[in-house]
Amino acid sequence: MTDTGAETAGAPSGNDGAEEVAGVETAESIADEIRDEIRLGHVQDDVSHVLEERFDEAGIRLRPEAVDDLAEEIEKDAST
Repeated sequence: MTDTGAETAGAPSGNDGAEEVAGVETAESIADEIRDEIRLGHVQDDVSHVLEERFDEAGIRLRPEAVDDLAEEIEKDAST
């Protein structure tokens, strides 16, 4: 049996896929925590700044524009 690479085409090598999934889950949980903290009145700072700090602590790197967009979404969700 020969390995044509078809089984692994596009598949992440090593644990990269697992790390990416864990990163997404972590980012979502951080966003949920901040959303809850806003509702409770515990976040008084700029949400983008708080989000960026939490992502840095978790080792998550996003473009500043993506952080700002997510912060706006969190603020909108928390206000409803």
